[in-house]
Amino acid sequence: MMDLLKQTQRLRQVQDLFTKQEFVNYRDLADRFGASKSSIRRDLLELERLGVLRRVHGGAISLKTRDEIMDYGHLAVICHEEKIRIGKAAAALVENEQTVILGGGSTVVEVARHLSERPIQIVTNSIPVAQVFWDSKLAEVTLTGGYLYPRLGVQLGPICEKMLHSVKADILIMGIRGITEAGISDSNSLIVESLRAMIRAVRKVVIVADHTKFGREALAPVAGLKEIHHVVSDEKLSPEFQRMLEAYHLDCTLA
Repeated sequence: MMDLLKQTQRLRQVQDLFTKQEFVNYRDLADRFGASKSSIRRDLLELERLGVLRRVHGGAISLKTRDEIMDYGHLAVICHEEKIRIGKAAAALVENEQTVILGGGSTVVEVARHLSERPIQIVTNSIPVAQVFWDSKLAEVTLTGGYLYPRLGVQLGPICEKMLHSVKADILIMGIRGITEAGISDSNSLIVESLRAMIRAVRKVVIVADHTKFGREALAPVAGLKEIHHVVSDEKLSPEFQRMLEAYHLDCTLA
């Protein structure tokens, strides 16, 4: 009876956790609840049956928050004031006449707003980013092409990646879903190859991420911290993560 009660309580707590996080691995869940991996697997099987999550290699992803996570309109309102400041600070890192790759996401859109009247060349796979430059008389914009991913408004797939493999740029400014000591990660495995192609195409990689992205490990790894040169975040970033960036000799701007 006691074991059944513990399992019932654990199921409820695991379910609550998945309303806040998109991905959790088996090891973290076992450590968090002091349970064996086999017990955690049984819990996840039950929650998968109930439609709360979907099991993937190494853990599970939430189904209840995923639609919001992958929706540009929802993401754009999260930490909006912080994103405006981050966008301005990141844009200041760009020099006139440079070629800049801009990734997708609401934070990068704020970067684009501060670049729209600058004499630069933009390469992007993001429709919302490209729209910022609609009336610009100075910036030149090239879209990568590719499959248009619903709701996020980014172009992906072989056409996008082939185009990115063919260009060389001075700087990449990209958002990300998670940053830990293990590196940067994203929620969608389809997006990852495009992000990696962007990183390979530039001399300098700048990550724009508000403080909520730190300490989160999303579904798909993108790159290690050694492949990044500069991080722009907000003043709420904890000293713990500031020390982490310093340990990897990354430049950090807090806006």
